[in-house]
Amino acid sequence: MDSYLIQVNGHGDHAPMLDVHLKTNGNSISLGKVKGRKPRWAVRASEMSKKTFNPVRAIVDSMKVEPNPKKAMISLSLGDPTVFGNLPTNDEVTRAVKEVLDSGRYNGYAPSVGYQSCREAVAAYYNCPEAPLEAQDVILTSGCSQAIELALAVLANPGQNILVPRPGFSLYKTLALSMGIEVKLYNLLPEKAWEIDLKHLESLVDEKTACLIVNNPSNPCGSVFSKSHLQKILAVASRQCVPILADEIYGDMVFADCKYEPIATLSTNVPILSCGGLAKRWLVPGWRMGWILIHDRRDIFGNEIRDGLLRLSQRILGPCTIVQGALERILHQTPPEFYHNTLSILKSNADLCYAALSAIPGLQPVRPAGAMYLMVGIEMEHFPEFENDVEFTERLISEQSVFCLPATCFEYPNFFRVVITVPEEMILEACSRIQEFCEMHYQGAEGAQDLECDK
Repeated sequence: MDSYLIQVNGHGDHAPMLDVHLKTNGNSISLGKVKGRKPRWAVRASEMSKKTFNPVRAIVDSMKVEPNPKKAMISLSLGDPTVFGNLPTNDEVTRAVKEVLDSGRYNGYAPSVGYQSCREAVAAYYNCPEAPLEAQDVILTSGCSQAIELALAVLANPGQNILVPRPGFSLYKTLALSMGIEVKLYNLLPEKAWEIDLKHLESLVDEKTACLIVNNPSNPCGSVFSKSHLQKILAVASRQCVPILADEIYGDMVFADCKYEPIATLSTNVPILSCGGLAKRWLVPGWRMGWILIHDRRDIFGNEIRDGLLRLSQRILGPCTIVQGALERILHQTPPEFYHNTLSILKSNADLCYAALSAIPGLQPVRPAGAMYLMVGIEMEHFPEFENDVEFTERLISEQSVFCLPATCFEYPNFFRVVITVPEEMILEACSRIQEFCEMHYQGAEGAQDLECDK
């Protein structure tokens, strides 16, 4: 039997030395003297964590400003439709979850991609002749955010790049940079209701481009692309052989005078990962139920992307099982009037807000067609005391207690975003305060020039 003897020698101020002898089968082998390692703490944050950066939080957290104590705070900044209680989810939705909870049948682990019956329910809900779906084409996720994360992780490697809209949802950049993926920003055009600048988009494609992100309906713009514009986007993707990650969390949340077209229904050859979920349309963002729909008619993704999504999903073992258990009923038994009522409120608020802000000198709102947002341009030359949209919105808080997100958060300076899910009276009061603020600080061409000369 082998034996091992380690002798420690050392004295005084000198570091101990390890005099190492191996004794095996009666023979002693000396390995000499090795300087001992003195353990010490050296815990450091990972490179991934250091690369993770949320521009919204970075900007908002740096806005060290107190609201006007004489005016109640009105927050038009958070894209959460549940905040003010004026947009509750439907009773059928909550009943479905209560019954599942009481049944006790959904308290354990589910498959990482979701229960088969739940994947079937989602596939049946979105299946259509133009974009057929089966259960195997559905991956259930912990909210749409995780759907986007998995889609990015399966399509792109460190060192590759993705094409992201500007202005656009900040999470795309946050996730990509944390993964070592470069972000290339393509422009949206406010004068064309936020359509994509297709020439600019195509000019950004190179041999390292892994995917194109298309967000429709849009956060932060509230825009909805027409069928013809979506076809032009697909033509670019087809020419360049770039797959699409479609962020369609606001799918079907469009106003009555507009039509939503899932981009996959228009594609004959471009492979698409469409990300969606319950959060917005069913008004339950905290329930964290999302999905990826795999559209791959020409088998371009093949098994590789499907297998990759399966492996990535196993990192956290899927979304909440209670909500999964209620999913079929939520999708198929929520009454149509619930969706209609929600959209009627959003459309009314959008119209009120657009009309009120359009009448204010120095502001240029862009009329939304869906989702929950409205973007407002600031004619900064008429507000020369402010350097940019961040300063403008900071002072709006301190003077009027109205909080709108500066569009620098979305890589688009000199705009701000308004959330239109708040109660009507709050929208009207906020617009009134914004008008008062602008009238206080607006300078005509002559006044602005004088102020510049005084600086």
